Amino acid sequence: MNLVILDLEWNGSYSKREHHYVNEIIEFGAIKTNENFKVLDTFSMLIKPQIGKKLSSHIALLTHISTDELYDEGVDFLTTSRKFAEFSEDCVILTWGTSDLLTLMDNFRYFTDDGKIPFLKRYCNLQEYCEKTLDLYNPAAQLGLSTCAEHLGIKSDDDSLHRALTDARLSLECLRRTYNSERFSKFIYDADSEFYRKITFKNKLITDLHNPLVDRSKMFFLCDDCNIKAEQLTRFKVRNKNFVAKFRCPKCRKQFNGRISVRLRYDGVTMKKRIFYNEPPALEE
Repeated sequence: MNLVILDLEWNGSYSKREHHYVNEIIEFGAIKTNENFKVLDTFSMLIKPQIGKKLSSHIALLTHISTDELYDEGVDFLTTSRKFAEFSEDCVILTWGTSDLLTLMDNFRYFTDDGKIPFLKRYCNLQEYCEKTLDLYNPAAQLGLSTCAEHLGIKSDDDSLHRALTDARLSLECLRRTYNSERFSKFIYDADSEFYRKITFKNKLITDLHNPLVDRSKMFFLCDDCNIKAEQLTRFKVRNKNFVAKFRCPKCRKQFNGRISVRLRYDGVTMKKRIFYNEPPALEE
């Protein structure tokens, strides 16, 4: 089983045709390895802009790529994609997080009217694999590539990050340090229709207390000190897309504000609770 670790760079380009901004891909960078992580080949191509005229100053500063370089050395997106398809044939494709895949889908949708990625057959989200392998999964904040490398003691040159091939190399090193063949195999997915439904699903905060997906029986809090169920003093009100109410411990009489966020995810509904002692009180009934 050969692996291809892919990284992309893109520029926010305004499309007059679509009347909105598109994350236009400007660079492909990838490394192909065998299952023992021997590097078999590399892929690096700049892409000539077709949607926007020039790079934003932020992207130029971040990547050290100039607009002139893209026009002098770049080729069009579809040509690059065809060359990459040949490079990655029969390989499992890995990216750090799903943002690169979503951007690829947007670019294919723009240039071909089809959002599916033709060269994607099997896929692994390396960010998800490293988060869960290192027990660093946090639904509120995804693990960044440089943060993971730092956690693993991998030295990286910050000045060379945000170039596609450099980031692909760093992703490979993170995989090397965390690799477990049996565990890794569980993070490889077929890029079928269900895969596309999952990757494009948008998580949504539920703010209607009467929504049948909200389990009211779980909307309680335990006192931090006494570990017993607190009394609810006010009804829940929606504040900043969260449910907020005032509570009091029946034993120590301590009062606090309880905040609950209910989020609809692809794999179900999650409920996150937090206690605050110094926030303005919930609205009184």
